[in-house]
Parts: sequence; C-alpha cells; structure tokens
Amino acid sequence: MAVDDRIKKIEEEIQKTPYNKATSHHIGKLKAKLSRLKEESLQRSSSGAKGKGFHIKKSGDSTVVLVGFPSVGKSTILNQLTNAESKIGEYEFTTLEIIPGIMEYKGAKIQIFDIPGIITGASKGKGRGKEILSVSRNADLVVVVLDVFNPQHMQVILDELRNIGIRPNESVPDVTVKKRKMGGINLSSTIPLTKIDDRTIRSILNEYGIHSADVLIRDDVNIDQFIDSLDTNCRYIPMLLVINKIDLADAEYLQKLKSELPNAIYVAADQGYHMDLLREEIFQQLELIRIYLKPQGRKADLEEPLIVRKDSTVEEVALRLHRDFVRNFRQARVWGSSVKFPGQKVGLEHHLQDQDVLRIIIKK
Repeated sequence: MAVDDRIKKIEEEIQKTPYNKATSHHIGKLKAKLSRLKEESLQRSSSGAKGKGFHIKKSGDSTVVLVGFPSVGKSTILNQLTNAESKIGEYEFTTLEIIPGIMEYKGAKIQIFDIPGIITGASKGKGRGKEILSVSRNADLVVVVLDVFNPQHMQVILDELRNIGIRPNESVPDVTVKKRKMGGINLSSTIPLTKIDDRTIRSILNEYGIHSADVLIRDDVNIDQFIDSLDTNCRYIPMLLVINKIDLADAEYLQKLKSELPNAIYVAADQGYHMDLLREEIFQQLELIRIYLKPQGRKADLEEPLIVRKDSTVEEVALRLHRDFVRNFRQARVWGSSVKFPGQKVGLEHHLQDQDVLRIIIKK
C-alpha cells in the first residue's frame, strides 16, 4: 500500500475513534504512526521532485511567505510592501509562480514571497500544493492572508501547514529524550502530566523504535506535542494573520469579525489602507533589532544599521562582521539601552538591544 493511502487509512481510523481515557493509548499509537508516515511522505516528495519544484533564492535579513487561498489579495499586498511587480487579477490562480520582493524598513531588507494560492488538500499534493507549501518551511514568518468574507479558510490553511510539519505560533515542547543502549524507558517530569499518561508515552516511543532512553518532560504536553518533540520534521514558525478587502465589508460585520479575530491586522491592500501598520507588525514579529557600528576613532554610522536577531550577543555580531573579530577580540563598548551608562565596557557574552551603538576593539 502506498504511503499516502496508509496515511488516509490511519486518519480515517482516528476520526472514527471516540477520544476518551480508554482510547487515548490507541489514538496515541495511531498518531505516532501517522506522524512517521507524513515525515516519510514529505522526505520522498522533497527528494523525488527534482526539477519540478519551485527554486527560490533567499536574500535579505529575513524571509516572509504570504500564504492564502487564491484571489485573497496576496499579490496586491506584496506590491504594496515591496518593489515587486506581482501580477494582479480578479480571477483565481493569477499567481502561478513564486514572486519575490524586498521590503526595506527601518534599515532591514526583508524578503517577501508571494506563493500561488493554496487549496484544500494542498499538503497532500493537490494543485502542486506540497511544492508550494514547502517554501513556507524555510520562512522566518508566515503571513496568512484571508478574504474578509471567508475567515473560515483560516482553519483549512492551519491544517494544511500542520500537515507539512509547520507549527504556526507554537512553542517547541520542552521534552528531552536521551537514547541509551539498554535499561528500558526512564520517564520523569517536573510537572504533573494531565493530558498524556505513561503507557501512551511508552507506546509512542516504541512506535519510533525507542526502547531505552531517559525521558524528561518539563511541559504539560498532550499526545500531539509529545509526538512533535520526536519528529525532526517539525518547524516552529511565527505566524501573522491579515484580513484583506475590509473596504468591502460594512461596519457591523467588521466589528463582529474583529471580536472573533482580535489579533489580526485588518487591511485594504487595494487602497493602501493599514500598509504601514502591516510593515511595522512584520518587523516586530521577526524580532529584528538595529545595531549601529562605531569604528574606532570615528563617528557611529547611523544611516545603515546592522540587522540582527533580538537578544543577539556581541559575539554573534562580531562573527557577522568577520571571524577574526572574535579571535582577536579585546573588548567592546556600547552606547544604548542595554548598558547602564554610555560607552560601557562589555564582553562577547553581552546581549544587545535595538538601536545600540557598538564599538569592537581588537588586539593589534
């Protein structure tokens, strides 16, 4: 039986099985099998589709992917945010290739991809869906775009993303599994486990071929989260929800929708409405900070900051500049909110904050 057929069969069995304390062990085993088969299917599709997939070249400080159903306005949003010229039309499947653009904002160059609209069943290969969605797996941020009149599409998109191993806006489960050659499963947790029992944990481990290991759980995980902790295929990526075409909806409908989806960004891309708000939210979600460099004996360059991840250290910035800066590092001085006084002397382990001015002093 083909992998996709086996996946379908297990999914059907899970749907038919009522979830309760008596069946949780059986469902746990089924979900573990399902996870392994999905991982196998994804690996096969990525290795076996040479020459057929979408080839993209990443550039810039971060990568963002616009995901949504056809004709929700992704191309218009891309054109508004970047220098791209993505084709726009009032009919479905206008975008047939992946269109890149660069959004320049606060000194950062953020690459944004407009991918073809996805459809239900995309993660199972429908409409080249696997190839399209696979682009999202390497993104730093997924922006889900919904038509104002079709908010129900959000759950479909979330399901499709989860099916290819993306966990939008989820934290990595705090589970450690250290395999051993013998001795069985030694299970311990720092908090009471209310969503999964020992028997189910051991069955899932057995399904993954793990028979001897030290297992430490620090989160009150459920079955899916424990399986995810064993699945090397999972990608934990932040997600931003955007509701487009709000200029077509009346005030009463919009107010009700905002109460249901309060964390979304509401835009009218055709009109350029709330595009500045969207730019800022993308920048914040990516958790980028600006570091201004001050060469010794010269003024700081306040025009072109170095863009790094939030909470980056002096060492990480030094490595971005040149590895010799770390090898020959003597000290650094920082002006900004990460230090107590201007020009404070710091070491490689010092964590920088947005708009800090940094001078690295190396041995001569």
